[in-house]
Amino acid sequence: MKLTYIYHSCFAIEGEWFTIILDYFKDAGGIVHDYLLTRPGKFYVMATHFHPDHFNPEVLRWKEERPDIIYIFSKDILKHRRAGKEDALYLKKLDVYEDDTIRVKAYGSTDVGVSFLIEAEDKKIFHAGDLNNWHWNEESTPEEIETAEKAYLGELKIINKDIKSVNLAMFPVDPRLGKDYMRGAEQFVDRIQTALFVPMHFDEEYAKANAFKAYAESKGCEFISLTHVGQTVEF
Repeated sequence: MKLTYIYHSCFAIEGEWFTIILDYFKDAGGIVHDYLLTRPGKFYVMATHFHPDHFNPEVLRWKEERPDIIYIFSKDILKHRRAGKEDALYLKKLDVYEDDTIRVKAYGSTDVGVSFLIEAEDKKIFHAGDLNNWHWNEESTPEEIETAEKAYLGELKIINKDIKSVNLAMFPVDPRLGKDYMRGAEQFVDRIQTALFVPMHFDEEYAKANAFKAYAESKGCEFISLTHVGQTVEF
């Protein structure tokens, strides 16, 4: 399979007979429109939640040129009226979608929406959406930090009951959080054996996102240092 970094938290996954676009925000490098939308095989568009940096309603117009698209969205996108009932298949936490090509299970988030575990071609792929240990150490009170951490570790515990290891994880490493910005990612790889780790949700702070490499590698992960949109890796 091949992973392509599109922008922010958006990635494309290409299998032999399928393509998946995750959390489309914008086509920064043009690869979606210039190549992926015309790629043969099944075509899936997934969105973990309604926030505009994870869901762009433009994706619904793609069906005009690609009528076979399968849309798999978090149920909050319907709730917030970003799409209609007939536009997509909607998943809430612990719901499953499965066909003869992929299996998708929705897990929780510590913001809104869900995270996704995708199983395809004997690989397990995790996209965290906005699941993270969201606290701002320099601004939050100790109680707020404790509450955020408890909520996050609770979601990880649920995931870890089902998942002991993944082949690929796309996970937020967001420098806006201040000095603890890697903490959620650290706690994820501490608990779930991750073969390949790719940072996301870092805007264009590539160096700060890639600073997680040392910790990831100390836990046995191969770390992909992202440097530009359109970057690809085989896995």
